[in-house]
Amino acid sequence: MKVRTITTIVALLIFLPILLIGGSLWMYFTFILALIALKELLNMNRIQLISIPGIISAFALMIVMLPQDLGNWVPMLQQKYLIAMSFIILSYTVMSKNRFSFMDSAFCLMSVAYVGIGFMYFYETREAGLHYILFGLLIVWLTDTGAYIFGRLFGKHKLWPVISPNKTIEGFIGGLLCSLIVPLSFMFFVPFQFNLIWLLIMTLVLSTFGQLGDLVESGFKRHFGVKDSGRLLPGHGGILDRFDSFMFVLPLMNIFLIQM
Repeated sequence: MKVRTITTIVALLIFLPILLIGGSLWMYFTFILALIALKELLNMNRIQLISIPGIISAFALMIVMLPQDLGNWVPMLQQKYLIAMSFIILSYTVMSKNRFSFMDSAFCLMSVAYVGIGFMYFYETREAGLHYILFGLLIVWLTDTGAYIFGRLFGKHKLWPVISPNKTIEGFIGGLLCSLIVPLSFMFFVPFQFNLIWLLIMTLVLSTFGQLGDLVESGFKRHFGVKDSGRLLPGHGGILDRFDSFMFVLPLMNIFLIQM
């Protein structure tokens, strides 16, 4: 617990100032986080980042994460590179004599989409406004806190034991309830263009998908037989372990709150 607490404090001391500054610094920071997350995911499937498919995937990740405000050429480049990546990485299955299989190719493509889209919206959400990114972060943090507390105090019914044996239905509901603190608090300080009812509904949706994002990553780890996605954060695991919920929440926030 001591190691976990120290890691949390150090991580927040690095994370929060960069978040508050935003801009290019935040963009480069999210690129680094995404690259580490991609490495962790590829390593689960025994694909090294410093390999032909790993390097192709890393380039694709960087292109997927290019900010949309750079110009109209960005979506065209993203589309063309992803098409090219598909052909190149499939061709590599032949070059490797199927040591690198069709399933490995699909895994690389899905890894780029999963990590790239998730972390792209870290930058896009911050660019939309500091209050938006804080709204999303607090929903995830309070959901996790509520799920842990309610699960420990009242948890009796397993939520999805095959994927995550420690999660309970009571914890899931507790996470939802605690997440509602965020819109109820924000309405007093932040001039959202939405009424409170819509914010409460969207918070429940985001909290639900945040917990689903956590289960998805737990499913990856269970499938590949690993305890943590990485060892970068002592007591917490890897970047994927800490950011899996955000990778589901922030894209949905952009669809249903920011871009409406």
